[in-house]
Amino acid sequence: MNVYDVLKEKGITLPAPPPKGGVYTPVQEFGSNFLYCSGCGPDLGNGNNVIGRLGENLTLEQGQKAAYNCMLNLLANLDAKTGDLNKIKRFVKVLAFVNSADSFEQQPQVVNGGSNLLVELFGEEVGMPARTAIGTNTLPGGIACEIEVLVELKED
Repeated sequence: MNVYDVLKEKGITLPAPPPKGGVYTPVQEFGSNFLYCSGCGPDLGNGNNVIGRLGENLTLEQGQKAAYNCMLNLLANLDAKTGDLNKIKRFVKVLAFVNSADSFEQQPQVVNGGSNLLVELFGEEVGMPARTAIGTNTLPGGIACEIEVLVELKED
């Protein structure tokens, strides 16, 4: 299965890699076949951003859209680093932070917005990693969600 064919079939266009928000590298190689991707927020650079707190001024659906956008940004960074998303052997881990009101407890359901995208594009074997979804009281710029991923690449 070619990931780019699936993207095209689903009408999904990867955004440009997001600009860095500090002093770091968007994707760091380690070991022989691993990539750690710094956290990405939901701003797709085209005015399509999700700002706010879940359980306060954002709905679950808006949070899922934020997680979806975060994952698109991560895929854009991975595409820029690898030159080919088909080189991904598997997504190993997802760590997600959800900007949440104190009473909001549906962080895993929010992050499903991003996780479902990985499964749709890569299938369960490659696209279903271990995952942690954490509620936090704020995120940079008031964004609704920030997600980071760890991926393993195929052997050359």
